[in-house]
Amino acid sequence: MRRPFVVLLAVVALAGFARSARAHAILLEATPAPNATVEGPDLKVVLKFNSRIDAKRSRITILMPDQSAKVLTNDASSPPDSLTARGHGFAPGDYRLKWQVLSSDGHITRGEHPFTVK
Repeated sequence: MRRPFVVLLAVVALAGFARSARAHAILLEATPAPNATVEGPDLKVVLKFNSRIDAKRSRITILMPDQSAKVLTNDASSPPDSLTARGHGFAPGDYRLKWQVLSSDGHITRGEHPFTVK
């Protein structure tokens, strides 16, 4: 009698864990891609995630070669699982794309990767 209860409890716990792990927004695709070399001086950034995100409360920042930061304005017409933004005036050099998104379940996810403007 006790063993079926323990098995049921384990299944419920695993199901809850799997559901919460899926809820976090995970980056699936990025433009520019990690370690990519792109043409400047204008830049289009597209970040696609595995779930819906709250674009109004999410952010794309470009860390410049001099370590200053440039926050890009999100395009309001992006699909619900993506962030899109445009930036202008990027001189040749090494940059870091940093992002922070709020997923629909309220969890914040962050990430960053380097790219180069030629």
